[in-house]
Amino acid sequence: MAVNLNEQESIPVSKVQRAAKFISTGAKVGGNYVKHYAKKVVQPGLDKEELHQSNASDIYKSLSQLKGSALKVAQMMSMDKNLLPRAYQDKFTMAQYSAPPLSYPLVVKTFQKYFGKSPDQIYETFTRSAVNAASIGQVHKATKDGKTLAVKIQYPGIADSVSSDLKLVRPFALRLLNMNERELDHYMAEVEEKLLEETDYVLEVKRSREISSACSHIPNLKFPVYYDEYSAERIITMDWINGQHLKEWLETDPSQESRNQIGQALWDFYHHQVHNLKQVHADPHPGNFIVQENDQLGIIDFGCVKVIPEDFYQGYFALIKKDLLIKQEELDQIFYDLEFISDKDTEEEKAYFKGVFREMISLLGKPFHVDRFDFADDGFFEQIFQLGDRISNDKMFKKSRQARGSRHGLYINRTYFGLYNLLNQLRAEVDTTKPDWLK
Repeated sequence: MAVNLNEQESIPVSKVQRAAKFISTGAKVGGNYVKHYAKKVVQPGLDKEELHQSNASDIYKSLSQLKGSALKVAQMMSMDKNLLPRAYQDKFTMAQYSAPPLSYPLVVKTFQKYFGKSPDQIYETFTRSAVNAASIGQVHKATKDGKTLAVKIQYPGIADSVSSDLKLVRPFALRLLNMNERELDHYMAEVEEKLLEETDYVLEVKRSREISSACSHIPNLKFPVYYDEYSAERIITMDWINGQHLKEWLETDPSQESRNQIGQALWDFYHHQVHNLKQVHADPHPGNFIVQENDQLGIIDFGCVKVIPEDFYQGYFALIKKDLLIKQEELDQIFYDLEFISDKDTEEEKAYFKGVFREMISLLGKPFHVDRFDFADDGFFEQIFQLGDRISNDKMFKKSRQARGSRHGLYINRTYFGLYNLLNQLRAEVDTTKPDWLK
């Protein structure tokens, strides 16, 4: 049997193997810096673009061999586009589509462990090579009883390496994200909790069912059916959803009407989850959405779901209201509750951070302030990026002795940022529905 050269025969599973991979990458990145500065002596005008390109390639390469949390963090960074130099964004966005898949013998091993059978003994047909490989698992196509199925298999050892991987990612994240250590630890605790949930495929099937059925009334959305008898802790079997990933679909130059229909379905899907279900599909990257015939939107991955605590929800959306007609003391209380300010702050810090967060939330709230919003407005995104740049380079932020903002805000901001980003790529104009109390 010919081996597919692009497939991986094994994943570094032990802590020592994984740490060695990180250390060798760190050495490469260090070497790239040395090369860059040596060149700069000869060409003083040299910018950092080439350095970023080599670093991004080296880091991405190792993360995609390690799979799991390390690659997932790269994916998340690429979504927060204003956090990273462009070279990293482009490279890390690939994490959403194209990690190298695992070879068939490793897939068989996983099936033997959970079902005591190989895939060939369970399904009528099963592709030996993965049709899609992402950060935590890969997908094979199968058939059974006249149905076409997608079978998602988690990479071995991923669940056990989440915590140690995140410790290894820390030095890269500190350097790339321009955060202080306290902020990063605050951020990483929430990431770790979510990643551990993402490796629990039983939980994923349960949530997929719950959210799919709770959103089944929304027009133009399609969800797969899940099959318990062929699913386990590290394997999920569901209907195969035909269609094109958003990126491919956009390349077919769809009409404005089609873009708006898909955009509206996306907005309605998120609106219902955030405001009615209070739990949300918190991973809105393009790879999780498939456009089907007649501009129907298929939703395929519920690994990352954020449950929104009621008190956080009330405070956060109170700040999004168009006219902040809240009394000063109520407003201060919200800022305290959302952990934007604390008793450790000086008066100057309190005033500064209240100002910044108000500006940030009112900017994110712009689509909520009108009945219909055109996400093709690049000026709006430019404002978000500029604010992000300004804040991350601001002295007050850099010397801040504590993390800013409730950890619940991490995935909610990311969800809205990701949603806006998708709507911007779609160049869609949508009716921005909102709950009555927010109008």
